[in-house]
Amino acid sequence: EVHLVESGGDLVQPGGSLRLSCAASGSASSNVFMGWFRQAPGKEREDVAIFYYGSTHYAEAVKGRFTVSRDDAKNTLYLQMNSLKPEDTAMYYCGARDYGLGFSISPANFAYWGQGTQVTVSS
Repeated sequence: EVHLVESGGDLVQPGGSLRLSCAASGSASSNVFMGWFRQAPGKEREDVAIFYYGSTHYAEAVKGRFTVSRDDAKNTLYLQMNSLKPEDTAMYYCGARDYGLGFSISPANFAYWGQGTQVTVSS
């Protein structure tokens, strides 16, 4: 079992920055890789950034602005978001997938989810 808890969402002005955190716990939490996803109203959940064995994957829309990292000692995934735009407004979710199932960026392939944290970019 894996339990994920996100934090750090907030209202921020365009051009601002935020840092999201996702703390993982549970008996299987050391056997999963994690990623960030987001879902805006009326849209499907989409991948944002994945951290996989020290390598990173970014959605094209966030490349150069967002940075994903993981602190194994704290079992926590981070998302540093800079130069935020109104189109980044969404509920941000942390997802986890068993390493043994292989790499994926599709939300449908992630079995574990947090409750989400809201990011709103507006002046």
